[in-house]
Amino acid sequence: MSGPAPGSRLSYVLTLSCPNRPGIVAAISQALFELGGDIAGAQQFDERESRIFFMRVVFSVPAGGMERGMLEQALAALAARFDMQWSLRESLQPTRTVIMVSRFDHCLVDLLYRWRIGELAIAPVAIIANHPRETYAHIDLDGIPFHYLPVTSATKAAQEARMAEIVRDTGAELVVLARYMQILSDSMSAWLAGRCINIHHSFLPGFKGARPYHQAFARGVKLIGATAHFVTPDLDEGPIIEQDVERITHADTPDDLIRKGRDIERRVLARAVRYFTERRVIPNGRKTIVFNP
Repeated sequence: MSGPAPGSRLSYVLTLSCPNRPGIVAAISQALFELGGDIAGAQQFDERESRIFFMRVVFSVPAGGMERGMLEQALAALAARFDMQWSLRESLQPTRTVIMVSRFDHCLVDLLYRWRIGELAIAPVAIIANHPRETYAHIDLDGIPFHYLPVTSATKAAQEARMAEIVRDTGAELVVLARYMQILSDSMSAWLAGRCINIHHSFLPGFKGARPYHQAFARGVKLIGATAHFVTPDLDEGPIIEQDVERITHADTPDDLIRKGRDIERRVLARAVRYFTERRVIPNGRKTIVFNP
């Protein structure tokens, strides 16, 4: 079995947060330099209110000449020195992802398309739905394992236990609620904290309950939108990752609002998933730090 080509390099993404103090950037740069690292890009942010420092670093090291353990050892020493929370990941490693869906499949189809063309660095390891496989007969799932888990008040606990089992068994790093129209329990939401992304419509004012686009039409809204956020036990109030809006006029019908809403939901969810897979998102309490491209 042949080794890496001469001169080839491995690329990594390092994300970190720690109390702000002088010397953090210098220490990281020096440590990577001593390990033969070449920094290709770095973004940083000092949040004045909390005095927390956030950073994302993309760097490479010679392939074959650097054990990952050596990198982690050096970073662990920095973490101890600066009281740092950090994560290291190979840039080209796809994110193992479970996608959950209900009857509306536009977000599911969009994510799978972006994955197939190489736009999203995910590795779909399972699809969980509360509707049977026949509902999605028109979709090419490309051999991705499909799990039909219908949820009722009587089966919710058992089905969530099965969902957790699927996430554990597949080694999933991300769960995407691609218009999954079931509310996760507080315990499930807490267990998935920081690794479960939801998409939902967002309006001004906010319309909850059934037929939100029809409610928006009745109120004559001028903007509709969508929000992608991390799932927490507080329903639809998790840290926001991405948002977008679409302008509406008096000539738009409820069907027009639904059509435009689907488009917004697709693109906002895709951006949020991409930011997560590229390690651009760092949780910050009730907010997020998002290092955009």
